[in-house]
Amino acid sequence: MNYKIMAIFCCVLIACNNPKEEMMSDLQNEDIKRTAAPLLNLEQAEKLANFAFQCIDTEYPNKLNQTIGDASYLKTPKELHPMFYGCFDWHSAVHGHWSLVRLLKKYPNLSKAVAIRQKLNKHFTKENVTKELSYFDDKHNKNYERTYGWAWLLKLAEELATWEDPDGERWSKVMEPYADFIAGKYLEFLPKLDYPIRIGEHSNTAFGLTYAWDYANAVNHEELKNLIEERAKTYYLNDEHCPASWEPGGFDFLSPCLEEADIMRRVLDHDHYIKWIDQFLPNLLNNFKPVDVSDRSDGKMVHLDGLNFSRAWCLYGLAKRTNNNAHYNLANQHLQYSLDKIKSGEYAGEHWLASFAIYALTESEQ
Repeated sequence: MNYKIMAIFCCVLIACNNPKEEMMSDLQNEDIKRTAAPLLNLEQAEKLANFAFQCIDTEYPNKLNQTIGDASYLKTPKELHPMFYGCFDWHSAVHGHWSLVRLLKKYPNLSKAVAIRQKLNKHFTKENVTKELSYFDDKHNKNYERTYGWAWLLKLAEELATWEDPDGERWSKVMEPYADFIAGKYLEFLPKLDYPIRIGEHSNTAFGLTYAWDYANAVNHEELKNLIEERAKTYYLNDEHCPASWEPGGFDFLSPCLEEADIMRRVLDHDHYIKWIDQFLPNLLNNFKPVDVSDRSDGKMVHLDGLNFSRAWCLYGLAKRTNNNAHYNLANQHLQYSLDKIKSGEYAGEHWLASFAIYALTESEQ
């Protein structure tokens, strides 16, 4: 009798520690009600537009991140990057422009709509594109902004290419050579990248693939789309049990686990994705909670507000594939946690966080 009791006890222990069983509890959401997501309404759009409107022409302070070949390289940000010289660094300037385009598309009656169009008209010129591209031709800076800035450039190009607006269509044509160039950089780089970069900051490979896939899908760039799908499956298809308990890192603004889940939902069909996510992120709901920021004046520590936003957009995407209200509610928690903290009075966060908030709010609607 004692042996039978011990056998039953062991079976119970195994069942309780089975990751598959834990994940199944995540997917059982029939009794969970979906909470209301924060809305990107006109009032919210007005507030968020102000951040990018102010910073795309704010040249200093500026972090150039350039490799200096000789004394001739010592130029002002505007001389080096006549289109994307504001917002502290090149990639933030790019997604600052994306923010304004995105908000104008959704709310053409923004109070600053005319002023925003005037600013963008000065930035989106053929001459500026030519000068911007010359920077990448320099032998010392060919890999500039790989792949985080590249991804945001393609996200901006995607936003313009899908906008039925006279200004948007004209700006899209201006930006085509830039987008084509960056797409070419991806085509050149990805076949040489044997192993993905799995960190929570700029060079995260999954993030770089995700925005590039969105662009390729929107403009029917089949070569780039097919390459990204092949690379994503090569990098991630056999991954299991992502170490979510290791997150977050102290300077993270991207989740290595959730960014991987975000690209894979794009390249796998529904059934394959559900099977893959079961193995990759078991017991997801217990491993991701909104994170706090101890010092918003610190440019690295304030990354964690961005992490709340990027986790939110990944979780919204996950919820759409799993039809899981619990995932959607967790996304809401992350988004809401940092949404009212963007206006901290600290440029360290204000120059970029609004873009992350806008994208998360956009994903909550779809």
